[in-house]
Amino acid sequence: MASVCVNDALTDDELRWILSRLDTDKDKEVFGLVCKRWLYLQSTDRKKLAARAGPHMLGRLASRFTRIVELDLSQSVSRSFYPGVTDSDLAVIAQGFKCLRVLNLHTCKGITDTGLASIGRCLSLLQFLDVSYCRKLSDKGLSAVAQGCHDLRALHLAGCRFITDETLKSLSERCRDLEALGLQGCTNITDSGLADLVKGCRKIKALDINKCSNVGDAGVSSVAKACASSLKTLKLLDCYKVRDESVSSLAQFCKNLETLIIGGCRDISDESIVLLADSCRDGLKNLRMDWCLNVTDSSLTCVLKQCKSLEALDIGCCEEVTDNAFRDLGSEDVLGLKVLKVSNCPKITVAGIGKLLEKCSSLEYLDVRSLPHVTEVRCSEAGLEFPACCKVNFSGSLTEPDVLL
Repeated sequence: MASVCVNDALTDDELRWILSRLDTDKDKEVFGLVCKRWLYLQSTDRKKLAARAGPHMLGRLASRFTRIVELDLSQSVSRSFYPGVTDSDLAVIAQGFKCLRVLNLHTCKGITDTGLASIGRCLSLLQFLDVSYCRKLSDKGLSAVAQGCHDLRALHLAGCRFITDETLKSLSERCRDLEALGLQGCTNITDSGLADLVKGCRKIKALDINKCSNVGDAGVSSVAKACASSLKTLKLLDCYKVRDESVSSLAQFCKNLETLIIGGCRDISDESIVLLADSCRDGLKNLRMDWCLNVTDSSLTCVLKQCKSLEALDIGCCEEVTDNAFRDLGSEDVLGLKVLKVSNCPKITVAGIGKLLEKCSSLEYLDVRSLPHVTEVRCSEAGLEFPACCKVNFSGSLTEPDVLL
């Protein structure tokens, strides 16, 4: 019988099916080494690419990988180099990767508004853009992106200090399907900007305004009312102007809230926390309220009793919290907590931790640093038994989970 060449017997679609059955990227790279035809199929089938390349190499990559939808050019904070990715690179990307839907430029310090304008002009299909810590960017570049990328779903701008309310207004007018917005450290953002944002963007699921020190109750309340059915994650770390009115608005409107970060909002009190616990009892999973100095046992007990889905809780530096918050739990109260941080709560003792352990067998991380009455020796002497999978941080030597960051 005459030998039959595989390339003569199989169509492109059949070869693509074989390629799709390979589990690892390494196997897929080997597939491309067989011949030019297999290399072409492997190249055009690839959807994701991470690269460190200048304009010339990016152009070659664009010619080879014609169907890339996700491109990662991000740099790590610890190993970033300057200028790294530049506006010239973005011009090549805009012209060569027309199918892009995801573009990660995290910590690319060399890019400016000029480069973002290229993205806005050419990448109309873009849905995800991360330009966090690209410190040269301003409203001009982000407005160009909003104007050209109407299908944008997620935008991350953490550390972009020149961004103002004008960017939020542009997003509101042109990107009405926006679902996730990260503005951590954008200190020029105000209540007025948030109000403008949610006039058009009413589908927001996740909003990070950590360390936006000019945001207060009016802005948060605007978001709560406009995005009532969609909002699941809200981060307000160190927004010291945020008070009970904000939390009460969230309790009133946002029944689907899953994650709330209010650490450092020192004027928040028991009154609004009780309302939140009652309203979001079925969905709330992560609650961070460290340094909320007016929070006491009454609201904490309410949270523990009512929020049955709660998995992570941070009450660090809540100096009024005592063992009574745990003692008041009844026999029917079983906690599903996986992460609990009670550092710097001087009125909590070994007895309180023991009561907590009776109610919670699912703990994976417990932070008891800087508790004068709770030490590893005292816990051992009291016969406390921590869950087998639980890491107990007595001195700060353990890596903290990032669920509450």
